[in-house]
Amino acid sequence: MLNINRVTKVYLAAGVTDLRKSIDGLSAIAAVSYKLDAYDNAMFVFCNRKRDKIKILHWDNGFWLYYYRLEKGKLQWPGHNSETTPVTLEEFKWILRGYETRTVNKLKVEKGRKFY
Repeated sequence: MLNINRVTKVYLAAGVTDLRKSIDGLSAIAAVSYKLDAYDNAMFVFCNRKRDKIKILHWDNGFWLYYYRLEKGKLQWPGHNSETTPVTLEEFKWILRGYETRTVNKLKVEKGRKFY
């Protein structure tokens, strides 16, 4: 039975993942590339290059593999690095709705400069 209510963590695999991979390939990415336990009570989320499809790997007394495809638009996905980004289940729901959850202030404050 599908039960994501007991999920304690959600990890977004930053950057691009080849979504032709299935359960074994995605669990190997989680274990080898990100040094995470695929059998943990967590969801591992992978996104394609176009940012319109994701696969979610979830362990619950057996592996679940979810597939999600947007008909319009793109997902706001973390940049291209070799890390995972932990998010809450609520933040993950926001990403599925198209919202950006993590923003970085692009304005730099110069030291010694006064604004009047």
